[in-house]
Amino acid sequence: MTVPRLLPSAEAEDLLELARDIADHELAPRAADFEARAEFPGDVLRTLGKAGLLGLPYPEEYGGGGQPYEVYAQVLEVLASRWLSVAESVNVHTVACRALAAHGTPEQRRAFLPAMLDGLALGANCMSEAAAGSDVAALAVRAVRDGDDYVVDGTKAWVTHAGVADLYLVYCRTSGSGARGISCLLADAGTPGLLPQPPEKKMGVASSPTAQVVFDAARVPAERLVGREGRGFLVAMDSVQGGRIGIAACAVGLAQAAFDYAVRYARNRVQFGQPILSFQGVGFLLADLATQIAAARALTLAAARLLDAGRPFAVEAAKAKLFATDVAMRVTTEAVQVLGGHGYVTDHPVERWMREAKLLQLVEGTNQIQRVVISQAL
Repeated sequence: MTVPRLLPSAEAEDLLELARDIADHELAPRAADFEARAEFPGDVLRTLGKAGLLGLPYPEEYGGGGQPYEVYAQVLEVLASRWLSVAESVNVHTVACRALAAHGTPEQRRAFLPAMLDGLALGANCMSEAAAGSDVAALAVRAVRDGDDYVVDGTKAWVTHAGVADLYLVYCRTSGSGARGISCLLADAGTPGLLPQPPEKKMGVASSPTAQVVFDAARVPAERLVGREGRGFLVAMDSVQGGRIGIAACAVGLAQAAFDYAVRYARNRVQFGQPILSFQGVGFLLADLATQIAAARALTLAAARLLDAGRPFAVEAAKAKLFATDVAMRVTTEAVQVLGGHGYVTDHPVERWMREAKLLQLVEGTNQIQRVVISQAL
């Protein structure tokens, strides 16, 4: 289904067309196979980097695209409609880049952003812990200053790109308790004592590795401190809020893919002498889903435009993430229902999309946390 889009420039139109071309030829044909084997598509991320699609919302002086977040969100939607794991990886990487771009020193930006934006260095975010998921201020992984280094000890959980990333943004406690004692360090993958664990076995998005990362007296140079010591919570929240817009865009893309597949099936599936799309029970259901996808897209782009304008966007990002991911869960579930028994077998991708949609309600803050953010702002 062709979705009408209002893009801010001819260059943005070209970028979206490039994203569609790569998604159709490099992502869609490989998604099912890589998901079945739980294999990380590192070469695809490098292809996106070479095409300039990993650094869209970042300054051109560091190799970025200099594009508004509004354009980035629409590119992410296209990627997610063909292969969610790749789009989710792009979003995770973009969140890591945002921490450096917004809070790093000029030296850090020059040293690390060009390779990250070009796809030569993949980023990961070590934020969650077994006892500190939604409550980031409660994290316990500790970093102690020792001369020119910080010595990091503890275990991070649910780290996307664990074991395949080149750079890890590590949120750790450098003093006290609560949000004020948190700092952010940038660690190389080869740091002695930085130990990614075996990947978790997940119900979906299998080709994007998620694992614990153990820090055993890992020494990170003090010059790798991102932002000021004790101010890492602000770095984390800023990065996560941008990431929520990315997750919302991924959800819209996944929902659109499932919807389009269900509509094609309903046009061709004949029962009682007519396509099942002609029955109100199916037709009205799909009409509701089409409307909800359009509303989710509008919320997502509204939040992105606020970010682009330099205005407060955290609450709108929470609304977009909450609504779009709930819509993705509903649309993918109903797509299975429209296909009936065919939707429950792996011959059709809708069962995989349903499993994948659940992740989006959990990452970058569960949807319950989004409701907390929204209600507190009322």
